[in-house]
Amino acid sequence: MKKYPALLRFADLLPTLEQFDAIIDARSPSEFALDHIPGAINCPVLDDEERHRVGTLYRQTSAFEAKKVGAALIAHNIARHIETQFIDKPQDWKPLIYCWRGGNRSGAMALILARVGWPAVQLDGGYKEYRRHVNADLAELPARFTFNVICGPTGSGKSRLLQTLAATGAQVLDLEQLAAHRGSVLGNLPTEAQPSQKKFESDIWQVLRQFDPQKIVYIESESKKVGDLRVPDALIASMRKSACISLELTHENRIKLLMQDYSHFLNDPALLNTQLSCLLQLHGREKITHWHTLASEGKMEQLVGELLKDHYDPAYGRSIERNFSKVRDAAVIQLQDLSGQAFHTAAEQIIALAKKQTSMEQ
Repeated sequence: MKKYPALLRFADLLPTLEQFDAIIDARSPSEFALDHIPGAINCPVLDDEERHRVGTLYRQTSAFEAKKVGAALIAHNIARHIETQFIDKPQDWKPLIYCWRGGNRSGAMALILARVGWPAVQLDGGYKEYRRHVNADLAELPARFTFNVICGPTGSGKSRLLQTLAATGAQVLDLEQLAAHRGSVLGNLPTEAQPSQKKFESDIWQVLRQFDPQKIVYIESESKKVGDLRVPDALIASMRKSACISLELTHENRIKLLMQDYSHFLNDPALLNTQLSCLLQLHGREKITHWHTLASEGKMEQLVGELLKDHYDPAYGRSIERNFSKVRDAAVIQLQDLSGQAFHTAAEQIIALAKKQTSMEQ
């Protein structure tokens, strides 16, 4: 008969991770916000202020005094979590509990929940052990997959195509979605901050580990950074040697698409001009002043057209062949317009190409 609370390593838990009824992160809210095991809920046994208070007491007074105060706070907080979140759970409810290193915080919660009668499991080594596993996995996991890289200049509809492919059931790793950024100087989302680097990597790991290595994974031709976040080295290496699909859209429709996707900037000329100023070193004061004037005067269609011609297209041309070795052999998919049907047709063409590619490899 298994004794609870059980203490298990993450590698041993991974095959059955989805079988836990809850993954409980006992760390403070700020630690949880930085990164956590996918699917975890935050039930801190010490909040940020309490953790700081106990830590200060530990450093300035003594470990004994700190532990007395900490124990009282932890007991109070665990009692509150039981009363507000766990009181209705049945006896066979199985939680996994972790903290930073698998020590006192998760240990206290796991012990109390086990004494109640729940089959609680504590993560040995805590978040640090989970993080070590993710780092090791991301160094070799991308090599298990066959990627098809969706290429095309800015505004050609790559992100919309990935979304359409995902809706059809295809395996899609959308790095811009995970990074909360569109990957350019105007790519930040005003209503959503980028996650931490660790959270970005956790989300990539979570998506990849659920994919079937026998099926193609579709991904966009990103650079090494998406906004402020770095794409893991092994993933970049796998992407850059993968087969490419080149997406084409008329210049006029590219302008329309960007006018739709970047409406938050186009409706706020001051915010747009702040971002355009980041291009000063690349294009010089005269050009940036001209673009500022277009933005301030509401001549957004002309501005977007000039940005494509003078900034985005040259940058794409310089980088794509240098970084993606198979782009010259890319299959070309032409989008007829910006309608959902056009993207659905393009997705069908890509899936047909994938089936042909798979049959040839077999």
